[in-house]
Amino acid sequence: MKVKRFFAADMRQAMKLVRDELGADASIIANRRVAGGVELTAALDYVAPRITPPTPGLDQELKKTQERIVAARAELEVGQMVSRNQPTVNRQLFGDSMRAAAEQGSPVARDLLDRLVQEPSEEPPVQRKVSAAVPVADAAESTGLSAMRAELAGLREMLESQLGGMAWGQLSQRQPKQAGLWRRLTQIGLPAEICQNLLSQVADVTDVRQAWRLVLAHLSHRIPTLREDMLDQGGIIALVGPTGAGKTTTLGKLAARYVLKHGSQHVALVTMDTYRIGAHEQLRTLGRILDVPVRVVDEQNSLQDVLADFSGKRLVLVDTAGLQAQDPYLRGQLNALAQQGQQVRKLLVLAATSQYRVMKAAYHNYKSCGLSGCVLTKVDEAATLGESLGLAMEQGLPVAYLADGQRIPDDINRALGHQLVSRAVSMAGNEAPEDQAMADVFAGMMHGQRAS
Repeated sequence: MKVKRFFAADMRQAMKLVRDELGADASIIANRRVAGGVELTAALDYVAPRITPPTPGLDQELKKTQERIVAARAELEVGQMVSRNQPTVNRQLFGDSMRAAAEQGSPVARDLLDRLVQEPSEEPPVQRKVSAAVPVADAAESTGLSAMRAELAGLREMLESQLGGMAWGQLSQRQPKQAGLWRRLTQIGLPAEICQNLLSQVADVTDVRQAWRLVLAHLSHRIPTLREDMLDQGGIIALVGPTGAGKTTTLGKLAARYVLKHGSQHVALVTMDTYRIGAHEQLRTLGRILDVPVRVVDEQNSLQDVLADFSGKRLVLVDTAGLQAQDPYLRGQLNALAQQGQQVRKLLVLAATSQYRVMKAAYHNYKSCGLSGCVLTKVDEAATLGESLGLAMEQGLPVAYLADGQRIPDDINRALGHQLVSRAVSMAGNEAPEDQAMADVFAGMMHGQRAS
């Protein structure tokens, strides 16, 4: 029998190590959480050990021990009741001879007896020991429950990983065409739920090429986009988003595009970013280049007052500070924008290089101000575009612009559904996901269904 331990960051990676080294016939005989990940103990040709039958006399001894424990507990309870009703005497200092002398009326012995008699304490010593042991027992029980929950979580993750591999294997064998489409959509970076929904609409199409074209057509119709260019509509546009997403650069691109088309006399720039050192100076430099006025929102000038001063402008672009979700200044900034209502349209700036969870967290942090759409930046640096498009589809957030470079004002374009799909397909490349990656996708779907 071959037994070996495996260490990995999570249960899925550990299972992959077991399969790679011991094969699919290996048995998992133990698993536990360790610092930095999980530990699996796997065996090949494992035979479960036989359980030794209990000794006949062991049951009798166990029964006698239990009876003694019950009797001792009863005596202890009786002793505690007596100690509560009668005074206790220190018998080490007051023996039987002194007790007899006191009973015969000796005044010295009686006086000594009165001094040595102790009033019963509010809580007997044994009871105090038991009470002191209760927190220790509770802590041990809590630790045991935490360990049990960790074990169950590990087993559940291992089971989901195995079921995901089985589901993908069955799909590959029974429906190879559907499996190929699954691979291509996953290669784009789309979330599993969206892939499943798209494939359900072409389940009856037998030709793979036609099915792929229909899938892309459905995808282009599902991506929400703005029907009209926000710059042509004018008004007040505020750019919000996390740090490093490219808000200031995007604002410069939009302002330069409007100036080239309509002139600089109808544009104004506003910044609420007084958090970063020199942030407003960057916008002032852009304003001098474009010959447009720039104002800063601070303690002396509120957002409402600054916007009132620019009420005669056709287009006002507002730059904001990118802060952490727990920062109170961010809450105040979003509240100030939300108070303006529909007068100010807010665009969430998201970097396409960010992970899906990061973009989803940013959406939930900024949605309280009332988002009108989003701008996808750093597309030229991203590996895939499906994550950001998937977020837009799941949250119903229209994509307004697509920025794919640093040049002002060239590297920004209005978002159109078919162009976004074409860009996403071209970015995906030709390297298809491996079977293990697809098994992880199906395992993630099962985990999401269980969580929901």
